[in-house]
Amino acid sequence: MTIRRQFPATFLPVVNQLLTMQALASLDTSASQNGGTTMRRTGSSKLLVAVAALAASVQIAFAFDVGEIGSFHIGGHPITVSGLPQQEIQMPGGAPITVDPNGDYHTGQMYVQFVKLANPTAKYPLLMWHTGGITGASWESKPDGNPGWMQFFLRQGHSVYVSDAVERGRATFSRPEIYMSNPIFRDKRDSWEIFRIGPPGSYRTNPSERKANPDVRFPLSAFDTFQMQMAPRWAVTGDATQAAYGDLVQRVCPCVIIAHGQAGLFALRAALTQPDKVKALIAIEPAFAPTPDHPEMSRLKNTPHLWVWGDFLDTNPVWVDHVKGVKPYHEALGAKGVPSTWMDLPAEGIKGNTHVPMMDLNSDIVAARIQAWMTKHGLTKADAVAAAPKAQRQPARSASARSTAPAKAPQSRAVGTPQSGN
Repeated sequence: MTIRRQFPATFLPVVNQLLTMQALASLDTSASQNGGTTMRRTGSSKLLVAVAALAASVQIAFAFDVGEIGSFHIGGHPITVSGLPQQEIQMPGGAPITVDPNGDYHTGQMYVQFVKLANPTAKYPLLMWHTGGITGASWESKPDGNPGWMQFFLRQGHSVYVSDAVERGRATFSRPEIYMSNPIFRDKRDSWEIFRIGPPGSYRTNPSERKANPDVRFPLSAFDTFQMQMAPRWAVTGDATQAAYGDLVQRVCPCVIIAHGQAGLFALRAALTQPDKVKALIAIEPAFAPTPDHPEMSRLKNTPHLWVWGDFLDTNPVWVDHVKGVKPYHEALGAKGVPSTWMDLPAEGIKGNTHVPMMDLNSDIVAARIQAWMTKHGLTKADAVAAAPKAQRQPARSASARSTAPAKAPQSRAVGTPQSGN
């Protein structure tokens, strides 16, 4: 099966090869005092930015050689509900019906969609785990309509598994009596400020009055579309989610996991418990991490870790706390001899990224850095360093203009609970 996808690319069909090769060339690591590594910008990273700056100028059609597309549900357990009264329900356009809520159910499952390439050039499939308050849709198309990281990494030769965690999206919900907790809904203010599109206190109901962070790379005109992705979450489903992710790893791995925000802690724990299955872990701005004295850390010596951080972190107290809470684990990994890389995008000259870099205007630049890191750590097959597939030139399409406004001074906000992190 061949699938053709349109996506903004450079003037040559070798854009992916150029992006990855330039990103790989710019990975200059230096040992930190704790044994971890920190990536710093070199001259070649400037060339990377220059190449990628052409990204909206031409439409190119790339073909995926797809072996299989499918989905499945995994995890959870049966449960019986009893002792509840019957209810009379008025269905639209129909007569009232009597519903008996008592019976046998299944709860705690997650949903997984996969695209398996016929001839992947990555050694392992890539599992993509979403952050809090949204679903696996965050990896697919971006809110501005452009292809997201799911398509990017398919082009780079990875089979991908995109999941909806427990109680999210197509994982479906359980009866309220099962979890005995009210759902948490992320409103627009929370999305705008916690995801660092704008600083604390900058959101307004009127779009023209919202103040974005200076030179932010999020597509501001697509913010309200982005908000349509928000899904309810429960603060009490952490154990069920961890168990379902563990079942997923057991079923489809060995693999590489890329985990965003809240999912970072689930992925880090999965690596600790199944180090033979998790061959590498990429944490995109994780909200939390295990304790730095975790007794199983030495088991991870063959599981390289990458931590990716965007811009404006120091302007938001929530993120200042998150970074302080996570970094000791990275440092402890290095001290134990585990390859652990702290990728500070602004320090490398890639500025303006939010908590959702996979949706930002420069998402392919960030993804290319991640792909280069995977290549550096031997996660691609020999002689398969992101060779660009055949392409067909398409008419150019102009990039939409992006507007930003001056940011207000940061204001303090409370940190959420670990089970419902960002």
